[in-house]
Amino acid sequence: MIAQSAGLGEELNMQAHPSKVYLSELIGALSYALDLTEGLPPGHCLRSCWIGMQIAIEIQMDDTARSDVFFTILLKDAGCSSNAARIYELYDNDDLSVKADFYAVDHQSLTQVANFVWSHLAPQAPIREKLSRLMHLAIKGDELQDEVVTARCERGASIAKRMGFNDRIAEGINSLNEHWNGKGRPNHLSGNNIPIQSRIALLAQVVEIFYSAGGPACALSEACRRSGTWFDPRLVAALNLAAGKPSFWASLRSGDLERTVMNLEPASHAIEVDDEHIDIIAEAFAEVIDSKSPFTSGHSSRVAEFVDAIAEELGLSDVRRRTLRRIALLHDIGKLGVSNAILDKPGKLTDDEWACIKRHPVYSRNILERISIFAAFASVAGGHHERLDGKGYPDGIGESHIPLETRIITTADIFDALTADRPYRKAMPLQQAMTIMEKDRDVAIDADCLDALKRFLAKTGGTAVCTSALQPLTA
Repeated sequence: MIAQSAGLGEELNMQAHPSKVYLSELIGALSYALDLTEGLPPGHCLRSCWIGMQIAIEIQMDDTARSDVFFTILLKDAGCSSNAARIYELYDNDDLSVKADFYAVDHQSLTQVANFVWSHLAPQAPIREKLSRLMHLAIKGDELQDEVVTARCERGASIAKRMGFNDRIAEGINSLNEHWNGKGRPNHLSGNNIPIQSRIALLAQVVEIFYSAGGPACALSEACRRSGTWFDPRLVAALNLAAGKPSFWASLRSGDLERTVMNLEPASHAIEVDDEHIDIIAEAFAEVIDSKSPFTSGHSSRVAEFVDAIAEELGLSDVRRRTLRRIALLHDIGKLGVSNAILDKPGKLTDDEWACIKRHPVYSRNILERISIFAAFASVAGGHHERLDGKGYPDGIGESHIPLETRIITTADIFDALTADRPYRKAMPLQQAMTIMEKDRDVAIDADCLDALKRFLAKTGGTAVCTSALQPLTA
């Protein structure tokens, strides 16, 4: 079986690598994953970046400042997965829908805030429970809002720095939710004390949200209405000037928006990434993925470690192993588009909820296809829930269509899923997990990959290696 599946794997040409890979392309493509976890339409971050960069050009920012704006906006939601579980816990509702509607609310209007909370709070709960939750939010509202926003901002800034971005970009992300009048969060900064890149990013994202929901007039009206409260009036004036140019709205509707936005990066600040930097970015995004739910904490990094161990046992080359490890780190990136109401549910999933779960490998594949260095291997990540007997998902393909790389990730993924806590059960002991996997030998799990995993566990003492390998990556 190794010979056959290794041949399939070689067809993927794991050593393929574009001659040049730029940081902007990598982050721009990965921003689609951040759109997922905010419940926003695909391309939200890119459209926000276009809007923000037009404002930056209008106020004649220099190349360094425009580069800071560029990456602040593309990474503005890097910490958004860190508060998803908490939002689900507080609202007992789909965190994606709560987040998607969040910026449409003027949080300085008590009427709007009350309507938002009531309409999103525990929609399936009895009225008594809903009223109890409402009372809790009313009493603890400011404290809880600080908690949720601070978690998002601090985690986003930390991830940006881990990727190698400068302190200005990290601070821009950390101050994204500050308002011009000092009533924002997390530090209640006001006026020019708020970093300029944060002021532009907040304005750009709100304009994009209202543009996507109601068109140009709606977006500009909302920007003007919040001028002087949420937004810097000078930037709103610049927005109105930029929006008067024919290309402003036309570019947002363009089918080539991604390339258009990438061309806005100041050429003097374009960064070419090497293999080490690509590894760092993959590890950082694995942290974004695993922060989505307490039950997936560390999952992607652990799977990557097990994948590398299996690949080494099977004799794969160092280059092939490195590429495969990156794909393993990102294999679950599509889970950012699944609600925590499903991911964290302690009971049995409904048919509709299970259908949502089954879409996450498709999301993973679609995101990775956008990245030149990962495009050829996107199907490897997208196939990690396929089975040799053809009864897996999302495509139900069988043994002859599943390459070795996917089989390796599948084996590692199943092993970690069994030996880690889940909402509906505690982690299984190692021996019990291996007994279950043996039952799926040559049915769902490739026999050679399973044997390679067992050899690795035997060499490292089994339980000891689980203790070390199951540690999440830290910033």
